[in-house]
Amino acid sequence: MLENDDVADQSETAKKPDTAIDPATDPKTETDAPNAGKNLDAIFGVKLDVRAVLGRSRIPISELLNLTKGSVIELDRRVGEPVDLMINDRLVARGDLVRVKGDMLGVALREIVKDFVTDS
Repeated sequence: MLENDDVADQSETAKKPDTAIDPATDPKTETDAPNAGKNLDAIFGVKLDVRAVLGRSRIPISELLNLTKGSVIELDRRVGEPVDLMINDRLVARGDLVRVKGDMLGVALREIVKDFVTDS
């Protein structure tokens, strides 16, 4: 048989919600543990769409349908101007076209584009 005090303790325990400890907000958690930075390893394998944009042009559909082998599309850039490096449709850098590994092309970065950050 249970005594009255035991019943009171059990009812108070039943009323308390289970609270999970969040290591990010718990002041008792060590933040300078040797494995603290390993959680970034999960995002290093994420693939992103990277494009080097030589230039742009707007043409009517009728002109597009008339394009054939050897047709030339005039772009909005001049020879020697930097190309835009886009990651997931966002401008992140500008650079110059360079030849790498024989007949392959690459982009040598000239400048990194900084985002405009507002103070809130």
